[in-house]
Amino acid sequence: MDNELLMKMTEYYAGQPNRIQHFMKVYAYSRMLGEMEGLDSRTQHILEAAAAVHDIGIRRSEELYGDCSGKHQEELGPEEAEKMLTGLGYGRELTERVCFLVGRHHTYTDIDGMDHQILVEADFLVNLFENEDGINKKAVDNALERIFVTKSGKAVLKTMFLAE
Repeated sequence: MDNELLMKMTEYYAGQPNRIQHFMKVYAYSRMLGEMEGLDSRTQHILEAAAAVHDIGIRRSEELYGDCSGKHQEELGPEEAEKMLTGLGYGRELTERVCFLVGRHHTYTDIDGMDHQILVEADFLVNLFENEDGINKKAVDNALERIFVTKSGKAVLKTMFLAE
């Protein structure tokens, strides 16, 4: 079912390859980190679905506010995610958790669960690279110190950005 969701998200962002590339990278890192951290299959499935739709609020945010701020994504994303997931036949419990994660993926305090932690870390890995101003070593160090918790997430971050 996740391939259906990935295709639906690709269609949702038709003509916006940067958005498609972003969510696919976050999905891939989420999948990898979740597997490396040994998540149970249910939590892994929730994580992967959340990674696919984590930025689904961007389109509505741009329509309503003219921006794609994290706050607006969190505000508008859960409703959009719920529509898509329900339409694809995802169950209520999974949909509710995914919507919770979509509504908190830019909130770095009170992280609730490994699915939430890994989603945040995966999004950070991609955002640190995609930064318009280039890779910022201070931002990487700050993320390592304040955001990253998982062994696998820290290893990827260090290997990607801090290896010499």
